[in-house]
Amino acid sequence: MTPPPVRPPWFDPAMPTAARSVLRYMLEDLARSAPDALCLQFADGSEWSYAEAWRQARIGAAALQDLGVRKGDTSMAWLPNGPVMIRAWFGAALLGAIHVPINTSYRGGLLAHVVKDSGARVIVVHPDLQPRLDEIDRAALVHIVNDLAADPVTPDELPDVAPWDVAAIVYTSGTTGPSKGVLSPYAQIWTTGVISYGYMKPGERILVNLPLFHVGGISSVYGALAASAAAVIRDGFKGDTFWDLMRQTGCSTTAGFVGTMADFMAKAPPRPDDADNPMKMVVLTPVNQVMADFAARFGFDYITGFNMTEVSDPLMTDVNPRVWGGCGRPRTGIRCRIVDEHDIEVQAGTVGELVIRADLPWTMNVGYHNNPTATARAWRNGWFHTGDAFRMDEGGEYYFVDRLKDAIRRRGENISSFEVERELLAYPGVHDAAAVAVPGDHGEDEVMAVVSPAGIVPEALVRFLVPRLPHFMVPRYVRVLPDLPKTPTNKVRKVDFRSQGVTPDTWDREAAGIVLKGVRLN
Repeated sequence: MTPPPVRPPWFDPAMPTAARSVLRYMLEDLARSAPDALCLQFADGSEWSYAEAWRQARIGAAALQDLGVRKGDTSMAWLPNGPVMIRAWFGAALLGAIHVPINTSYRGGLLAHVVKDSGARVIVVHPDLQPRLDEIDRAALVHIVNDLAADPVTPDELPDVAPWDVAAIVYTSGTTGPSKGVLSPYAQIWTTGVISYGYMKPGERILVNLPLFHVGGISSVYGALAASAAAVIRDGFKGDTFWDLMRQTGCSTTAGFVGTMADFMAKAPPRPDDADNPMKMVVLTPVNQVMADFAARFGFDYITGFNMTEVSDPLMTDVNPRVWGGCGRPRTGIRCRIVDEHDIEVQAGTVGELVIRADLPWTMNVGYHNNPTATARAWRNGWFHTGDAFRMDEGGEYYFVDRLKDAIRRRGENISSFEVERELLAYPGVHDAAAVAVPGDHGEDEVMAVVSPAGIVPEALVRFLVPRLPHFMVPRYVRVLPDLPKTPTNKVRKVDFRSQGVTPDTWDREAAGIVLKGVRLN
């Protein structure tokens, strides 16, 4: 017997109206009904009420309009978390334009691909990132600006926007090709925000320290708007000051504890005031005894589940689950199956691919930008194929097993092995290359590069990669072999390297003293 879906009490499964789900109408209504209530707080101490957030959105919209942006156009934002990013995002939303946020670590070929694929003519970029644009083909880019300001601040008449209009293109790592731009309608982003953070009450605050170029950051701000709450925006996670920040800002939740975040804080020495904090509930993953003890120690409730950029939290648990390693069950409005390579459903306990359908239209992605082949592959037979291996137990609980695709997950970032390999192959002398995940600390992956032929110096290879890849994509491990094993179709047999892991002949970048960190932007 199939168990009933998880029904979060804070979620209305009806089709969201434009007034409920479209950012422009949500913000305008809150500016009218609660003008003085806090909407956003930033690291510099500045605060925007809902009336001020609406004014800033109009400034952004007027400036983008002056640069030629209209409804349906793409507008790119390459910025850290902060007022400029919000102004660029909200301004585009008022115009019905498509917001395209990109990772601040992008450079080189990956940056060039995203800029070209987006088709954007306008980019709002942090000054420290702008020189990277000089190193690539800018494609359709015409206007490169560091901020948005308009005088007068009132844009021309604003267009109507619907829940099925595309709100954003969020680029997610490609696995068998370049990164893909996920087309996300307003209804999808609203649903994700409400499912994940709908337990918030009006006037409460959420700490948003996940990047606003990731779905986690975007959906958490959306969740705050949907709840008539406030978002406290910070750029990055700092475990040693996290609880002090929560207490100072009065946040009742945060955008989520993922992987190393919770693990880091769970291992910190206990303090007498651990439970003296304002946090009430949080999305926590993975769920195990250590994480449950962590929640009990700091006195908050938790939920967990499964999500990716393309969907809207299809799996979730009840509050405070005790099924270790589980992702919960399908939520209200979602159907899930685990299937074999022919899309035939497998029996409970058998590993297969998770595929998903939503009862309501527009609450998941509507394809990949400029990529009909990838769209058709992902949506074949009327179900969205996640590319992730799952199993389901007899009680209907779903468990993540592994990635069917070659993506690597490191420090909260999805890494395309394809893009790492492209840069490996650009190094003089490399004939074949493979990038694979090997077990790292805290239950996440590390990147290992395997290259041929013999004679390549690992340190020289890594130093070649540093200016060409985001820091989190540069391999920690390098293994050099005379030849790489191939499949009958002449593809490198990556499975061999995954199963072997870090071997005695593998060079370790960190052991050699080369530790890479991202650049924090002010």
